Amino acid sequence: MDVVKILDKTFKVSIPEAEIKKHVKEVADRINHDMDGKNPLLLAVLNGSFIFAADLMRMITIPCEISFVKLASYEGTTSTGKITEVIGINEDLTNRTVVIVEDIVDTGLTMKRMVETLGTRNPASIHICTLLVKPEKLKVDLNIEYAAMSIPNDFIVGYGLDYDQQGRNLPDIYTVVD
Repeated sequence: MDVVKILDKTFKVSIPEAEIKKHVKEVADRINHDMDGKNPLLLAVLNGSFIFAADLMRMITIPCEISFVKLASYEGTTSTGKITEVIGINEDLTNRTVVIVEDIVDTGLTMKRMVETLGTRNPASIHICTLLVKPEKLKVDLNIEYAAMSIPNDFIVGYGLDYDQQGRNLPDIYTVVD
């Protein structure tokens, strides 16, 4: 499917599944190298990162753990600017190496808040891992150590990312057609 219609919008393939998997493997290889001997805790941000987090974890060969947090800041195609923690973190983060696994970083405001919140729980270190980053949309300075791909400021769907909860199941990433 090169073109799909979701609700009232049309999307075309912009990143095929094979290319996504290649970039996920590159990130996993870097994490395997950088975090060998650290037993990192992957903290996947729901809902969007669940497919990326699952694929990433399967490619990580060092001992690691995973947990989930749910934050919300999107409505339709735009960020609301309000960030609400829906599901919290139950793990003790004291002296842990934490890797936040996100689907996409655009403004960076959600990620900045999450790093600040996690920092109060005394982790040894916090690292940001994202499938996608929109560099020209960033509003805050973030150290994104593990970014699989940089993309333009387009609205996208697929591979876990949604448009009003639809399209997460698409294996490729699609860009909205004007």
